[in-house]
Amino acid sequence: MENSVAEAPVTLTEGAVKEIKRLMSSPGFEADLYLRVGVKGGGCSGLSYMLGFDKKEANDRIFEVESIPCIINKAHELYLAGMEVDWSDGLNNRGFTFSNPNASSTCGCGTSFAV
Repeated sequence: MENSVAEAPVTLTEGAVKEIKRLMSSPGFEADLYLRVGVKGGGCSGLSYMLGFDKKEANDRIFEVESIPCIINKAHELYLAGMEVDWSDGLNNRGFTFSNPNASSTCGCGTSFAV
């Protein structure tokens, strides 16, 4: 793979892998999309996590987790290296959660952080 990394900069738990593969197998899913893991400015702690399907861009690095093709902007690796993405299916907390060892603080909702 072009621009690939030997080791995935982020990990996906078994629950996250299962949910992502379920989304990828839904009717109408575009097979040429990658799972993008990233950050963007904003949120109550300064940076917010991004997780979604997207096309590869020139400054992306490709990696694979459990046969899921993933991309990460090379500039975001600094903030996300070692992060774990999980899927929570509880009554009060359903969705993807992020455990980031690089965050100096996180917000109460767990979707933004500071470094």
